Amino acid sequence: MKIYEAIDKLIGYAEEKLALCKKNEIYVRNTLLMTLGLESYEGSGVEYAGESVSQLLRALNEAALSEGLYSEEEAEKKLDAVMGALMLLPAEVERRFSEIYETSPEKATQWLYDYSVAGDYVKKEKLDKNPRFTAKNGLIVTINKAKPEFRDPKKAVSGNSVKGGYPKCSICRENEGYHGRAKRTLRTVSMTFGDEKWFWQFSPYGYFYQHGIAVNETHTPMHVDEDTFYRLMDFVDAFPHYFIGCNAPLPRIGGSVLAHDHFQGGGEKLPLFLAGIAKTLKHKKYPDVKIGVLDWFGTCVRVSGKNRTSIAQVSEIIRKGWVTYTDKARGLIPEDQDGVHHAVSPTVVKTADGYEMNLILRSNITSKQYPDGVFHAHPEFHVIKKESIGLIEAQGLFILPGRLEAELEEVKGAILAGALPEELKDFRLLYDEIKEKSNPKTKAQADEAMKEELASICERILKNTAVFETHQDTEKFLRGLGFHD
Repeated sequence: MKIYEAIDKLIGYAEEKLALCKKNEIYVRNTLLMTLGLESYEGSGVEYAGESVSQLLRALNEAALSEGLYSEEEAEKKLDAVMGALMLLPAEVERRFSEIYETSPEKATQWLYDYSVAGDYVKKEKLDKNPRFTAKNGLIVTINKAKPEFRDPKKAVSGNSVKGGYPKCSICRENEGYHGRAKRTLRTVSMTFGDEKWFWQFSPYGYFYQHGIAVNETHTPMHVDEDTFYRLMDFVDAFPHYFIGCNAPLPRIGGSVLAHDHFQGGGEKLPLFLAGIAKTLKHKKYPDVKIGVLDWFGTCVRVSGKNRTSIAQVSEIIRKGWVTYTDKARGLIPEDQDGVHHAVSPTVVKTADGYEMNLILRSNITSKQYPDGVFHAHPEFHVIKKESIGLIEAQGLFILPGRLEAELEEVKGAILAGALPEELKDFRLLYDEIKEKSNPKTKAQADEAMKEELASICERILKNTAVFETHQDTEKFLRGLGFHD
């Protein structure tokens, strides 16, 4: 039977890719039989022949459906349970990770990432199909075909919530192996920041290379304070090859899981880290720290140096100054009847010169003109990006909705045809700007023109998020906090 062939190949795959030992083979196979509702087993004699995990699961799914072992609706959880049974248990994963870490932190994270891919938790095969390019303005633009678009911030939050009391939210550690959210393949590793217990896991649909999240073991709300800066530096001390950052803990501009404290990071150098300094300042109390107004599309201040305490305390001066800052003429109101509106989104990398703490100043205030956010993507750009501009995009990596892949192909066709049909009227801005700038005549020219246009719009969206219009305005704000030449 095809189902036994599929099982035998998966067992062989697990021995080669998932560290399944021979002693556990019978036990694991019987677990698969139970999961699939099979009462007997007939060895097929078929061996694993190098197929990808996706190919193996596709074959298993087809066989199981044809045998009536489960329905289409049950397929995702059944396949997740199968892979979870083939993988090492969490304690063994953590033991191996720790053992490798003693040799090299980078090799340890690489091993865990590869293992998460092999176990089909990280959907790398799907991620590799997402269109992606680096533009001339330095921004990285991707189209995420794997996740739904949440144009309503409330739906984005509800999409990541868990109904009921267990687990308390979608990133609690209790999700490890939880069948209710198809997390049988999730594996995490422990870490400590100060006196707090945290853990690390990779994102199944990561936005960049080795995209993962560090999560507080205690289910406590997102927040940014002086301790946050120390914890971020703790992380890069432990994993100096990664960056780590924290979303602003506010709706509309922060992450969708605000109920649980967590950071995001990974193994890619994002555009923000490559940005230069427009103006350098100092603070007389902290001569070992450089404070720079970043030459960036959004509003960002870089605090750099080798002294952790100085970095954290200077960052806290800036954070406190921003969360109480008022400029009614510009619509900057830190708090009103609708709640708190100002926050910083910190992100840090470790370099040969010490730490670089980048503090992105954010505001989620709304107005009659901009009900989705004054410092959010403005309405003319919503056809491209209406979702929240969170930590990753604020650092220059834009994640655009999957629908755009087909829609932009239609727009390019309309550009070459010389007329924009009524059903594409929402893309009038793109159409007119591309026609005016380059008026492409070939498919290749239209492809390149569309990339430049998307990058231009993403740049303008980042400028929409800037709480200060100019570098000089940011400098003036810093001087008001005691920073000087």
